[in-house]
Amino acid sequence: MRLLQAEAATRPTFWGIGPVEKALFYFLAALSTLVFAYGVYARVQRYRRGTDDPLPRLDDLSARIRSSARIVLTNQKQFDRDRVAGIWHTFVFWGFLTLFIATVILAFDEWVYRTGTAALLGTRQSFFQGDFYLSYSFVVDAMGLLFVVGLGVAIYRRYVDRTERLWGVHTSLEDGLLVWSLFLLGVGGYLTEGLRIVGTEFPAHETVSFVGYFVALVASTAGLSADLAEAVYPALWWSHALLALWFVAWIPYGKPFHVLSSFANVLTRDEQAGVRLPGVPADADPDDIGPSDIEDFSWKQLLDHDACTKCGRCSSVCPAKAAGRPLDPRDVILDLKEYRQDLDAGRTDEVPIVADGGTSVIDARTMESCLSCMACMDACPVEIEHVTQFTEMNRRLTESGEMDPNVQDSMMNVFQHGNTFGDPERERPDWVEDLDFEVPDARDEPVEFLWYVGDYPSYDERNRAVARSLARLFEAAGVDYGILYEDEQTAGNDVRRVGEEGLYEVLVEDNAAAIDDCDYDTIVTTDPHAFNTFKNEYPEFDDPDWTADDVAHYTQVVDDLLASGRLQVPASLAETVTYHDPCHLGRYNDVYEEPREVIRQTGGDLQEMPRNRNESFCCGGGGGGLWMDFDEDPKPSEERLREAVEDTDGEAVSRFVVACPMCVTMFEDGRKTGGFEDDLDIVDITELLVEAIEAGGATRTAEV
Repeated sequence: MRLLQAEAATRPTFWGIGPVEKALFYFLAALSTLVFAYGVYARVQRYRRGTDDPLPRLDDLSARIRSSARIVLTNQKQFDRDRVAGIWHTFVFWGFLTLFIATVILAFDEWVYRTGTAALLGTRQSFFQGDFYLSYSFVVDAMGLLFVVGLGVAIYRRYVDRTERLWGVHTSLEDGLLVWSLFLLGVGGYLTEGLRIVGTEFPAHETVSFVGYFVALVASTAGLSADLAEAVYPALWWSHALLALWFVAWIPYGKPFHVLSSFANVLTRDEQAGVRLPGVPADADPDDIGPSDIEDFSWKQLLDHDACTKCGRCSSVCPAKAAGRPLDPRDVILDLKEYRQDLDAGRTDEVPIVADGGTSVIDARTMESCLSCMACMDACPVEIEHVTQFTEMNRRLTESGEMDPNVQDSMMNVFQHGNTFGDPERERPDWVEDLDFEVPDARDEPVEFLWYVGDYPSYDERNRAVARSLARLFEAAGVDYGILYEDEQTAGNDVRRVGEEGLYEVLVEDNAAAIDDCDYDTIVTTDPHAFNTFKNEYPEFDDPDWTADDVAHYTQVVDDLLASGRLQVPASLAETVTYHDPCHLGRYNDVYEEPREVIRQTGGDLQEMPRNRNESFCCGGGGGGLWMDFDEDPKPSEERLREAVEDTDGEAVSRFVVACPMCVTMFEDGRKTGGFEDDLDIVDITELLVEAIEAGGATRTAEV
């Protein structure tokens, strides 16, 4: 008997729906599909009006599809920083995907299989029965339940918990319409199923549809008869069908388009976006550098705008926004999108994309606020490339003479003296004078490590101590190293990110020439900013002879020296410390463990701050922030130090350890202005390691 019941298990696709209504449904389904197709076509045509993207976006397409599918199907980016959001989005995504596939299967059986068997075999047959139907019904009910639960959590977080990042100046009725329409589709499906089960008098095999069966039991207990269910069913079925067809037609015209644009954006992502900025064509007219109007954005950047779901993850991690600067990464992307839509619809006149004062889409002060820390990009679940677009808008400001005055002064110093301080080039190596040993000149002899010291360790008195500490470590390890002395110039990482592309290219040419004249194995940098641009950007130009593998940050080199035994630390420091991941070392280049291993070698008790590794909170110095004046409360450096003092586990932290000269400068300032002078010291890893070596009377003590 059970076998016979299983073989007979099925349900009519259009139970209670007459032939005329069925024909009407087919017409509306075709119409909604055409509206959907036209909307997608219009979107694609709009992207084609953008400029060509300078990067290969569809190279090695099969590998891109595989990696993108893995990112999207696992929802891995959704779990970053917000596990609850990751869970509910996974429920909704997989529930929606399952329901979509289920609908396709049902349509294939109804329109293709049955019609095909009737034409070929003379009888209408269906595979939508028996074990297939039972499995289908169970899976759809189970995944549909996850779909509804996930949407319920999303609704709760938006309207009850009122999660801050979900609300902003661009929040609109459309946001609520999306989540509520999906929720009603999910609930409506179960109500429709429940009425059908009541109306067909509870077929035994329908228990497999456990959610629909439960709804049917509740409805029956409440007094719903089979006749009444049959009478009400068509109205409920039509309301559910019309909502579904409307949603399909709406997808390309509103927020639901992210179902498509998100995957497309992930597929066409640049793995090094922000880390390696696209250059400016050599023959580019100054008026064409940076976007003047919306047509100047590339098709990929327009896709970025459409992929934004207003989730606010970028806003919630932006240090500039947290400090009260006039920057919200989400608003910049959505302002550009809204302007494009209004312009296309004739609702606004053309205005400059970015300008200092007056009427523009984006204000200059907003772009100047960006610290180029890439926290927004790291947090974005759909791979929007904020920093690339922000840099291009800074280029436009530079070309139009609207650069921040302090930054302008720094750029003039670089142009005239090769450093941001404006000090004479001959004073660059003065920091070596307080050492009791000679620092080799890499221009005169072959070296294992060509050490690029950088501006701040060369000219800033506080950071000169860092340079001397690293020199002592190299001496203690007995390595062959050397510096460029006065031939060294600013590396240009932040020069490029404030929009001075022309000056950056001059620096590339000069630094590359000086380095290529030397005989070395590895370029070692003190500054993560220099490390990033030497490693990821200089090799893009024709002049440098080195590759990314030839560049290292000093923490990587020191870690190797310790691991190989060339540098030994016989003592342990009884210190409780925390470590701050510099943006350009960690988030930009995934160097997380080497600095921590060096700290552990000192014997210090390393306590992590809540925001560590890729979630590290910027010091405020990147993207030209070191050269600008903002009315901030609290400064990013102050907020970070507060976290170190108040939020680390275990004993109170006495040392705040960094691995970046800019971080040293910013945190020393924040320590004073934030009132943390009695709480902790700012120390570079080199200084901590030298202290440990000196405390233990290590071999080669004389050199240390």
